[in-house]
Amino acid sequence: MAKVKRGKVVRYNKWGYIFLIPFVVVYVLFQLIPLFRTFYYSFFENYRSGLTQIGPNFIGFGNYAKLLSNPDLWMYTKNTLIMWVLGFVPQIIISLLLGAWFSDPSLRLKGQRFFKTVIYLPNLIMASAFAMLFFTLFSDGGPINEMLMQIGVLKEPYQFLTNVWSTRGLVALMNFLMWFGNTTILLMAGMMGIDTSLFEAAEVDGATSTQVFFKITLPLLKPILIYVMITSLIGGLQMFDVPQILTNGKGDPMRSSMTLIMYLNNHLYSKNYGMSGALSVMLFIITGILSLIVFKFSNGKQDK
Repeated sequence: MAKVKRGKVVRYNKWGYIFLIPFVVVYVLFQLIPLFRTFYYSFFENYRSGLTQIGPNFIGFGNYAKLLSNPDLWMYTKNTLIMWVLGFVPQIIISLLLGAWFSDPSLRLKGQRFFKTVIYLPNLIMASAFAMLFFTLFSDGGPINEMLMQIGVLKEPYQFLTNVWSTRGLVALMNFLMWFGNTTILLMAGMMGIDTSLFEAAEVDGATSTQVFFKITLPLLKPILIYVMITSLIGGLQMFDVPQILTNGKGDPMRSSMTLIMYLNNHLYSKNYGMSGALSVMLFIITGILSLIVFKFSNGKQDK
């Protein structure tokens, strides 16, 4: 009987592998092979100068040395991280509050489905459309300036897109609006998976709602929080479409909103494939290091 059952399990398992074949084929063709080719071509000099094609010529770590000695790489890394932090901090705070409210049965909030749908809707809007909307709203002659002047807050139009921090703030605001709904849904799912008997026991012991949130909810949400933080960090480092459209691809003012992917896009546009490959590898390494730091730091705090 044991042999028959084991045979059945094997026969059933083969269908799982068969259904995985389309995903594996697509992943290998469009993800894994391009990844290895990017690593390979990052060691070559391969660009176009006018009508002349230079390379591909093997230069080893020449592209990496040139990138690391270029202060632009570190400036664009700083820009990217600043705009990510400005958008992520309010995003995680608002998402935790909304998740706690929506998952608390004692509050008995009405219209929960409607509000959940509304907060998730911005995530469905294309980032390019969002950027064009904000570009129109916050332009010198846009509705925001007109409204602020009419109520007496401003005497003349404020140039949102020519100020360093207002431009960064707009990019962060757009990223916050687009993603806080998705983060709220993830955190709320984690909160609803917590055993309600823990909350009941805390209530019997006289714990306040604040104590319950910080002593029970947050510690049990750590796996979800780590996941949200790492995925948000990866998405933040890949920030491209919003600042690209808002600043017309220039990263103005003074390249203060130029991101790493915008920098990579400039190399691809100029057909400097060797340098763009090296920059892609550098971005991969930076993402891996920062994600590992977040994971280790969060796990270290959890172990304590």
